[in-house]
Amino acid sequence: MSPIEKTYPYMKGYILLEGGAEFGGMMAAPDRRALELAGGSEAQVAIIPAAAAPDHNDRRAGETGARWFRQLGASRVAVVPLTDLNSANQPEVAAALRESAVIYMLGGFPRHLGDSLAGSLSWQAMVAAYQSGAILGGSSAGAMVLGEHYFDPYTNTIVAGLNLVPGTCMVPHHNQLGKSWVTRLADQLPEIWLVGIDEQTGLLDDGPDHAWNVYGQGSVTLYRGGQVRAYRPLETFAL
Repeated sequence: MSPIEKTYPYMKGYILLEGGAEFGGMMAAPDRRALELAGGSEAQVAIIPAAAAPDHNDRRAGETGARWFRQLGASRVAVVPLTDLNSANQPEVAAALRESAVIYMLGGFPRHLGDSLAGSLSWQAMVAAYQSGAILGGSSAGAMVLGEHYFDPYTNTIVAGLNLVPGTCMVPHHNQLGKSWVTRLADQLPEIWLVGIDEQTGLLDDGPDHAWNVYGQGSVTLYRGGQVRAYRPLETFAL
C-alpha cells in the first residue's frame, strides 16, 4: 500500500501536480491525460481560483483556466467561486466540487490557498470526490498545498500542507526560481522528498500501483537525504 493509500485508504482517483507556466504548449499532455482519466470531454471540470485572490486576479485567472480546458475539448467547465475560507465553507460550493471529475487549483499565493481549504467543507468535498475517482490537482501553488509541507515564499516559512501526498514538499518552477529553495528545504525537511517540477511539466500517478508518470516539456527532480534523481517525460517513478 502506497503512502497516499495509507492516508486515504479508499483512494480511487488520481493526483495531478504541475510546475507552472500552465495553460499553453506542452501542458496539453498532462491535462489531456487528466481529462481522459476523468471520462473524456463530458467530464465536469472545476477550476478553483483562490490562490489568485490576494492580488484580485482570481476572475481573470479562472477564465484563463476555463478557456484552456475548453480548448483541450472539455465541454463542461466551471470556475468555482472559492476565493477564501468563508466561500470554501459555503455548502453550494462544496456540493459543486463533490460532483466534479477534475478539480484544478490555480497558482498564486500558496498560503492563502492552503488556509482557505484546510478543514473546510470544500476540502472535505474534494477528498470525497477524489475517493470516488476524480482527478485532484493544480499548478504551482495548486500543487504545493497538496504535499505534507510547502514553502511559502511570501512569508519565507515552511507550512503544513493538506497532506494528500504524504512525505513530500513540492518545489514548482524548479527550472527557474524554485531550484534556489532546495538547499534550505533539504536542511529543514531532511526526511521529506522534495519534488522539483519544472515549468510546463506535470506529474500524474496513473502508473502501475499509482506510480508517477512525467508529462510535458521538462524534468521532475527528487531530493532526499543527499540523493538527487531526475526524470524526463514518459519516465515513471514511485515515492
